Amino acid sequence: MKTKVLVLVLMLIAMSSVSLADTLVLTNGRRVQGELIGVYGREIEFEERTGGNRRIIRVARSEIARIEFDNTSEPFFGSGNPGLGIPRGMREREVMVTAREPWTDTGIDVRAGQELYFSSTGEVRWGPNRRDGAAGERNSPRNYLRTMPGQPAAALIGRIGEQDSPFIIGAETGPFRARSSGRLFLGVNDDVFTDNTGSFRVMISH
Repeated sequence: MKTKVLVLVLMLIAMSSVSLADTLVLTNGRRVQGELIGVYGREIEFEERTGGNRRIIRVARSEIARIEFDNTSEPFFGSGNPGLGIPRGMREREVMVTAREPWTDTGIDVRAGQELYFSSTGEVRWGPNRRDGAAGERNSPRNYLRTMPGQPAAALIGRIGEQDSPFIIGAETGPFRARSSGRLFLGVNDDVFTDNTGSFRVMISH
């Protein structure tokens, strides 16, 4: 009896791992189940999961139609998303934006009018049974204690310098045009940070 229960538990775990997989859709129509690991320049790194086997693959952005995440209907890439239209020659930096800090210094200094692009993965847990990706909470009510009261809770936001007003990034890739010159900071749109966990991995093209 114990053996049967153990087998059933293992089957449920395996089924849940499959159901939570991201889907990489290639331009040739192939669909690959697994998990997006990160974006590195003109390539993405993806863990392909087939049955009980796993392997890490690197795929050029030009070969990707879109990436469908299990926890959101928004595609990471896609024909309507300018993420694949990043101009050549831009510098790139990957930054981990922790949910426990209001602002994370990206180490990037920008000038007014400069175009910025963002590609974000990961999710943050910002309350009991509350976790979201960079787009933030769906149908989020206004909260005047948050950094940006009218924007989704837990969404990825940005700020330039110490005095500039924050701007919403969410799951959009851009381009975003810098309103002023200064250091670029990224953050999570929340009011209490001490109970948060998780982070966003953000690739910034500038």
